[in-house]
Amino acid sequence: MKGKETGYNYGECEICNTPMEEKYIKQDFWIRGKLIVVEDVPAGVCPQCGEKVVKADVGRWITRLLENTEQIAKAPRISVPAIKYDREETKV
Repeated sequence: MKGKETGYNYGECEICNTPMEEKYIKQDFWIRGKLIVVEDVPAGVCPQCGEKVVKADVGRWITRLLENTEQIAKAPRISVPAIKYDREETKV
């Protein structure tokens, strides 16, 4: 799927009225305190402000995917840094 363009017209960005461009993105979701990343999601992305939109059928597919606990359990795991905000360091 990656690299294929559908030719779908995502229209203009709702934020800044710039024409959206089709890209394949990583979309993250927090579900019950756990981070789930869905890769290669076709989306309209604003090159000006970064706003992202997906078509309704893509959104429905992601919803079904996120409800599939068995598929989530089998998915590869990634690790990410977790850095805690320190209020003391920000005081001037």
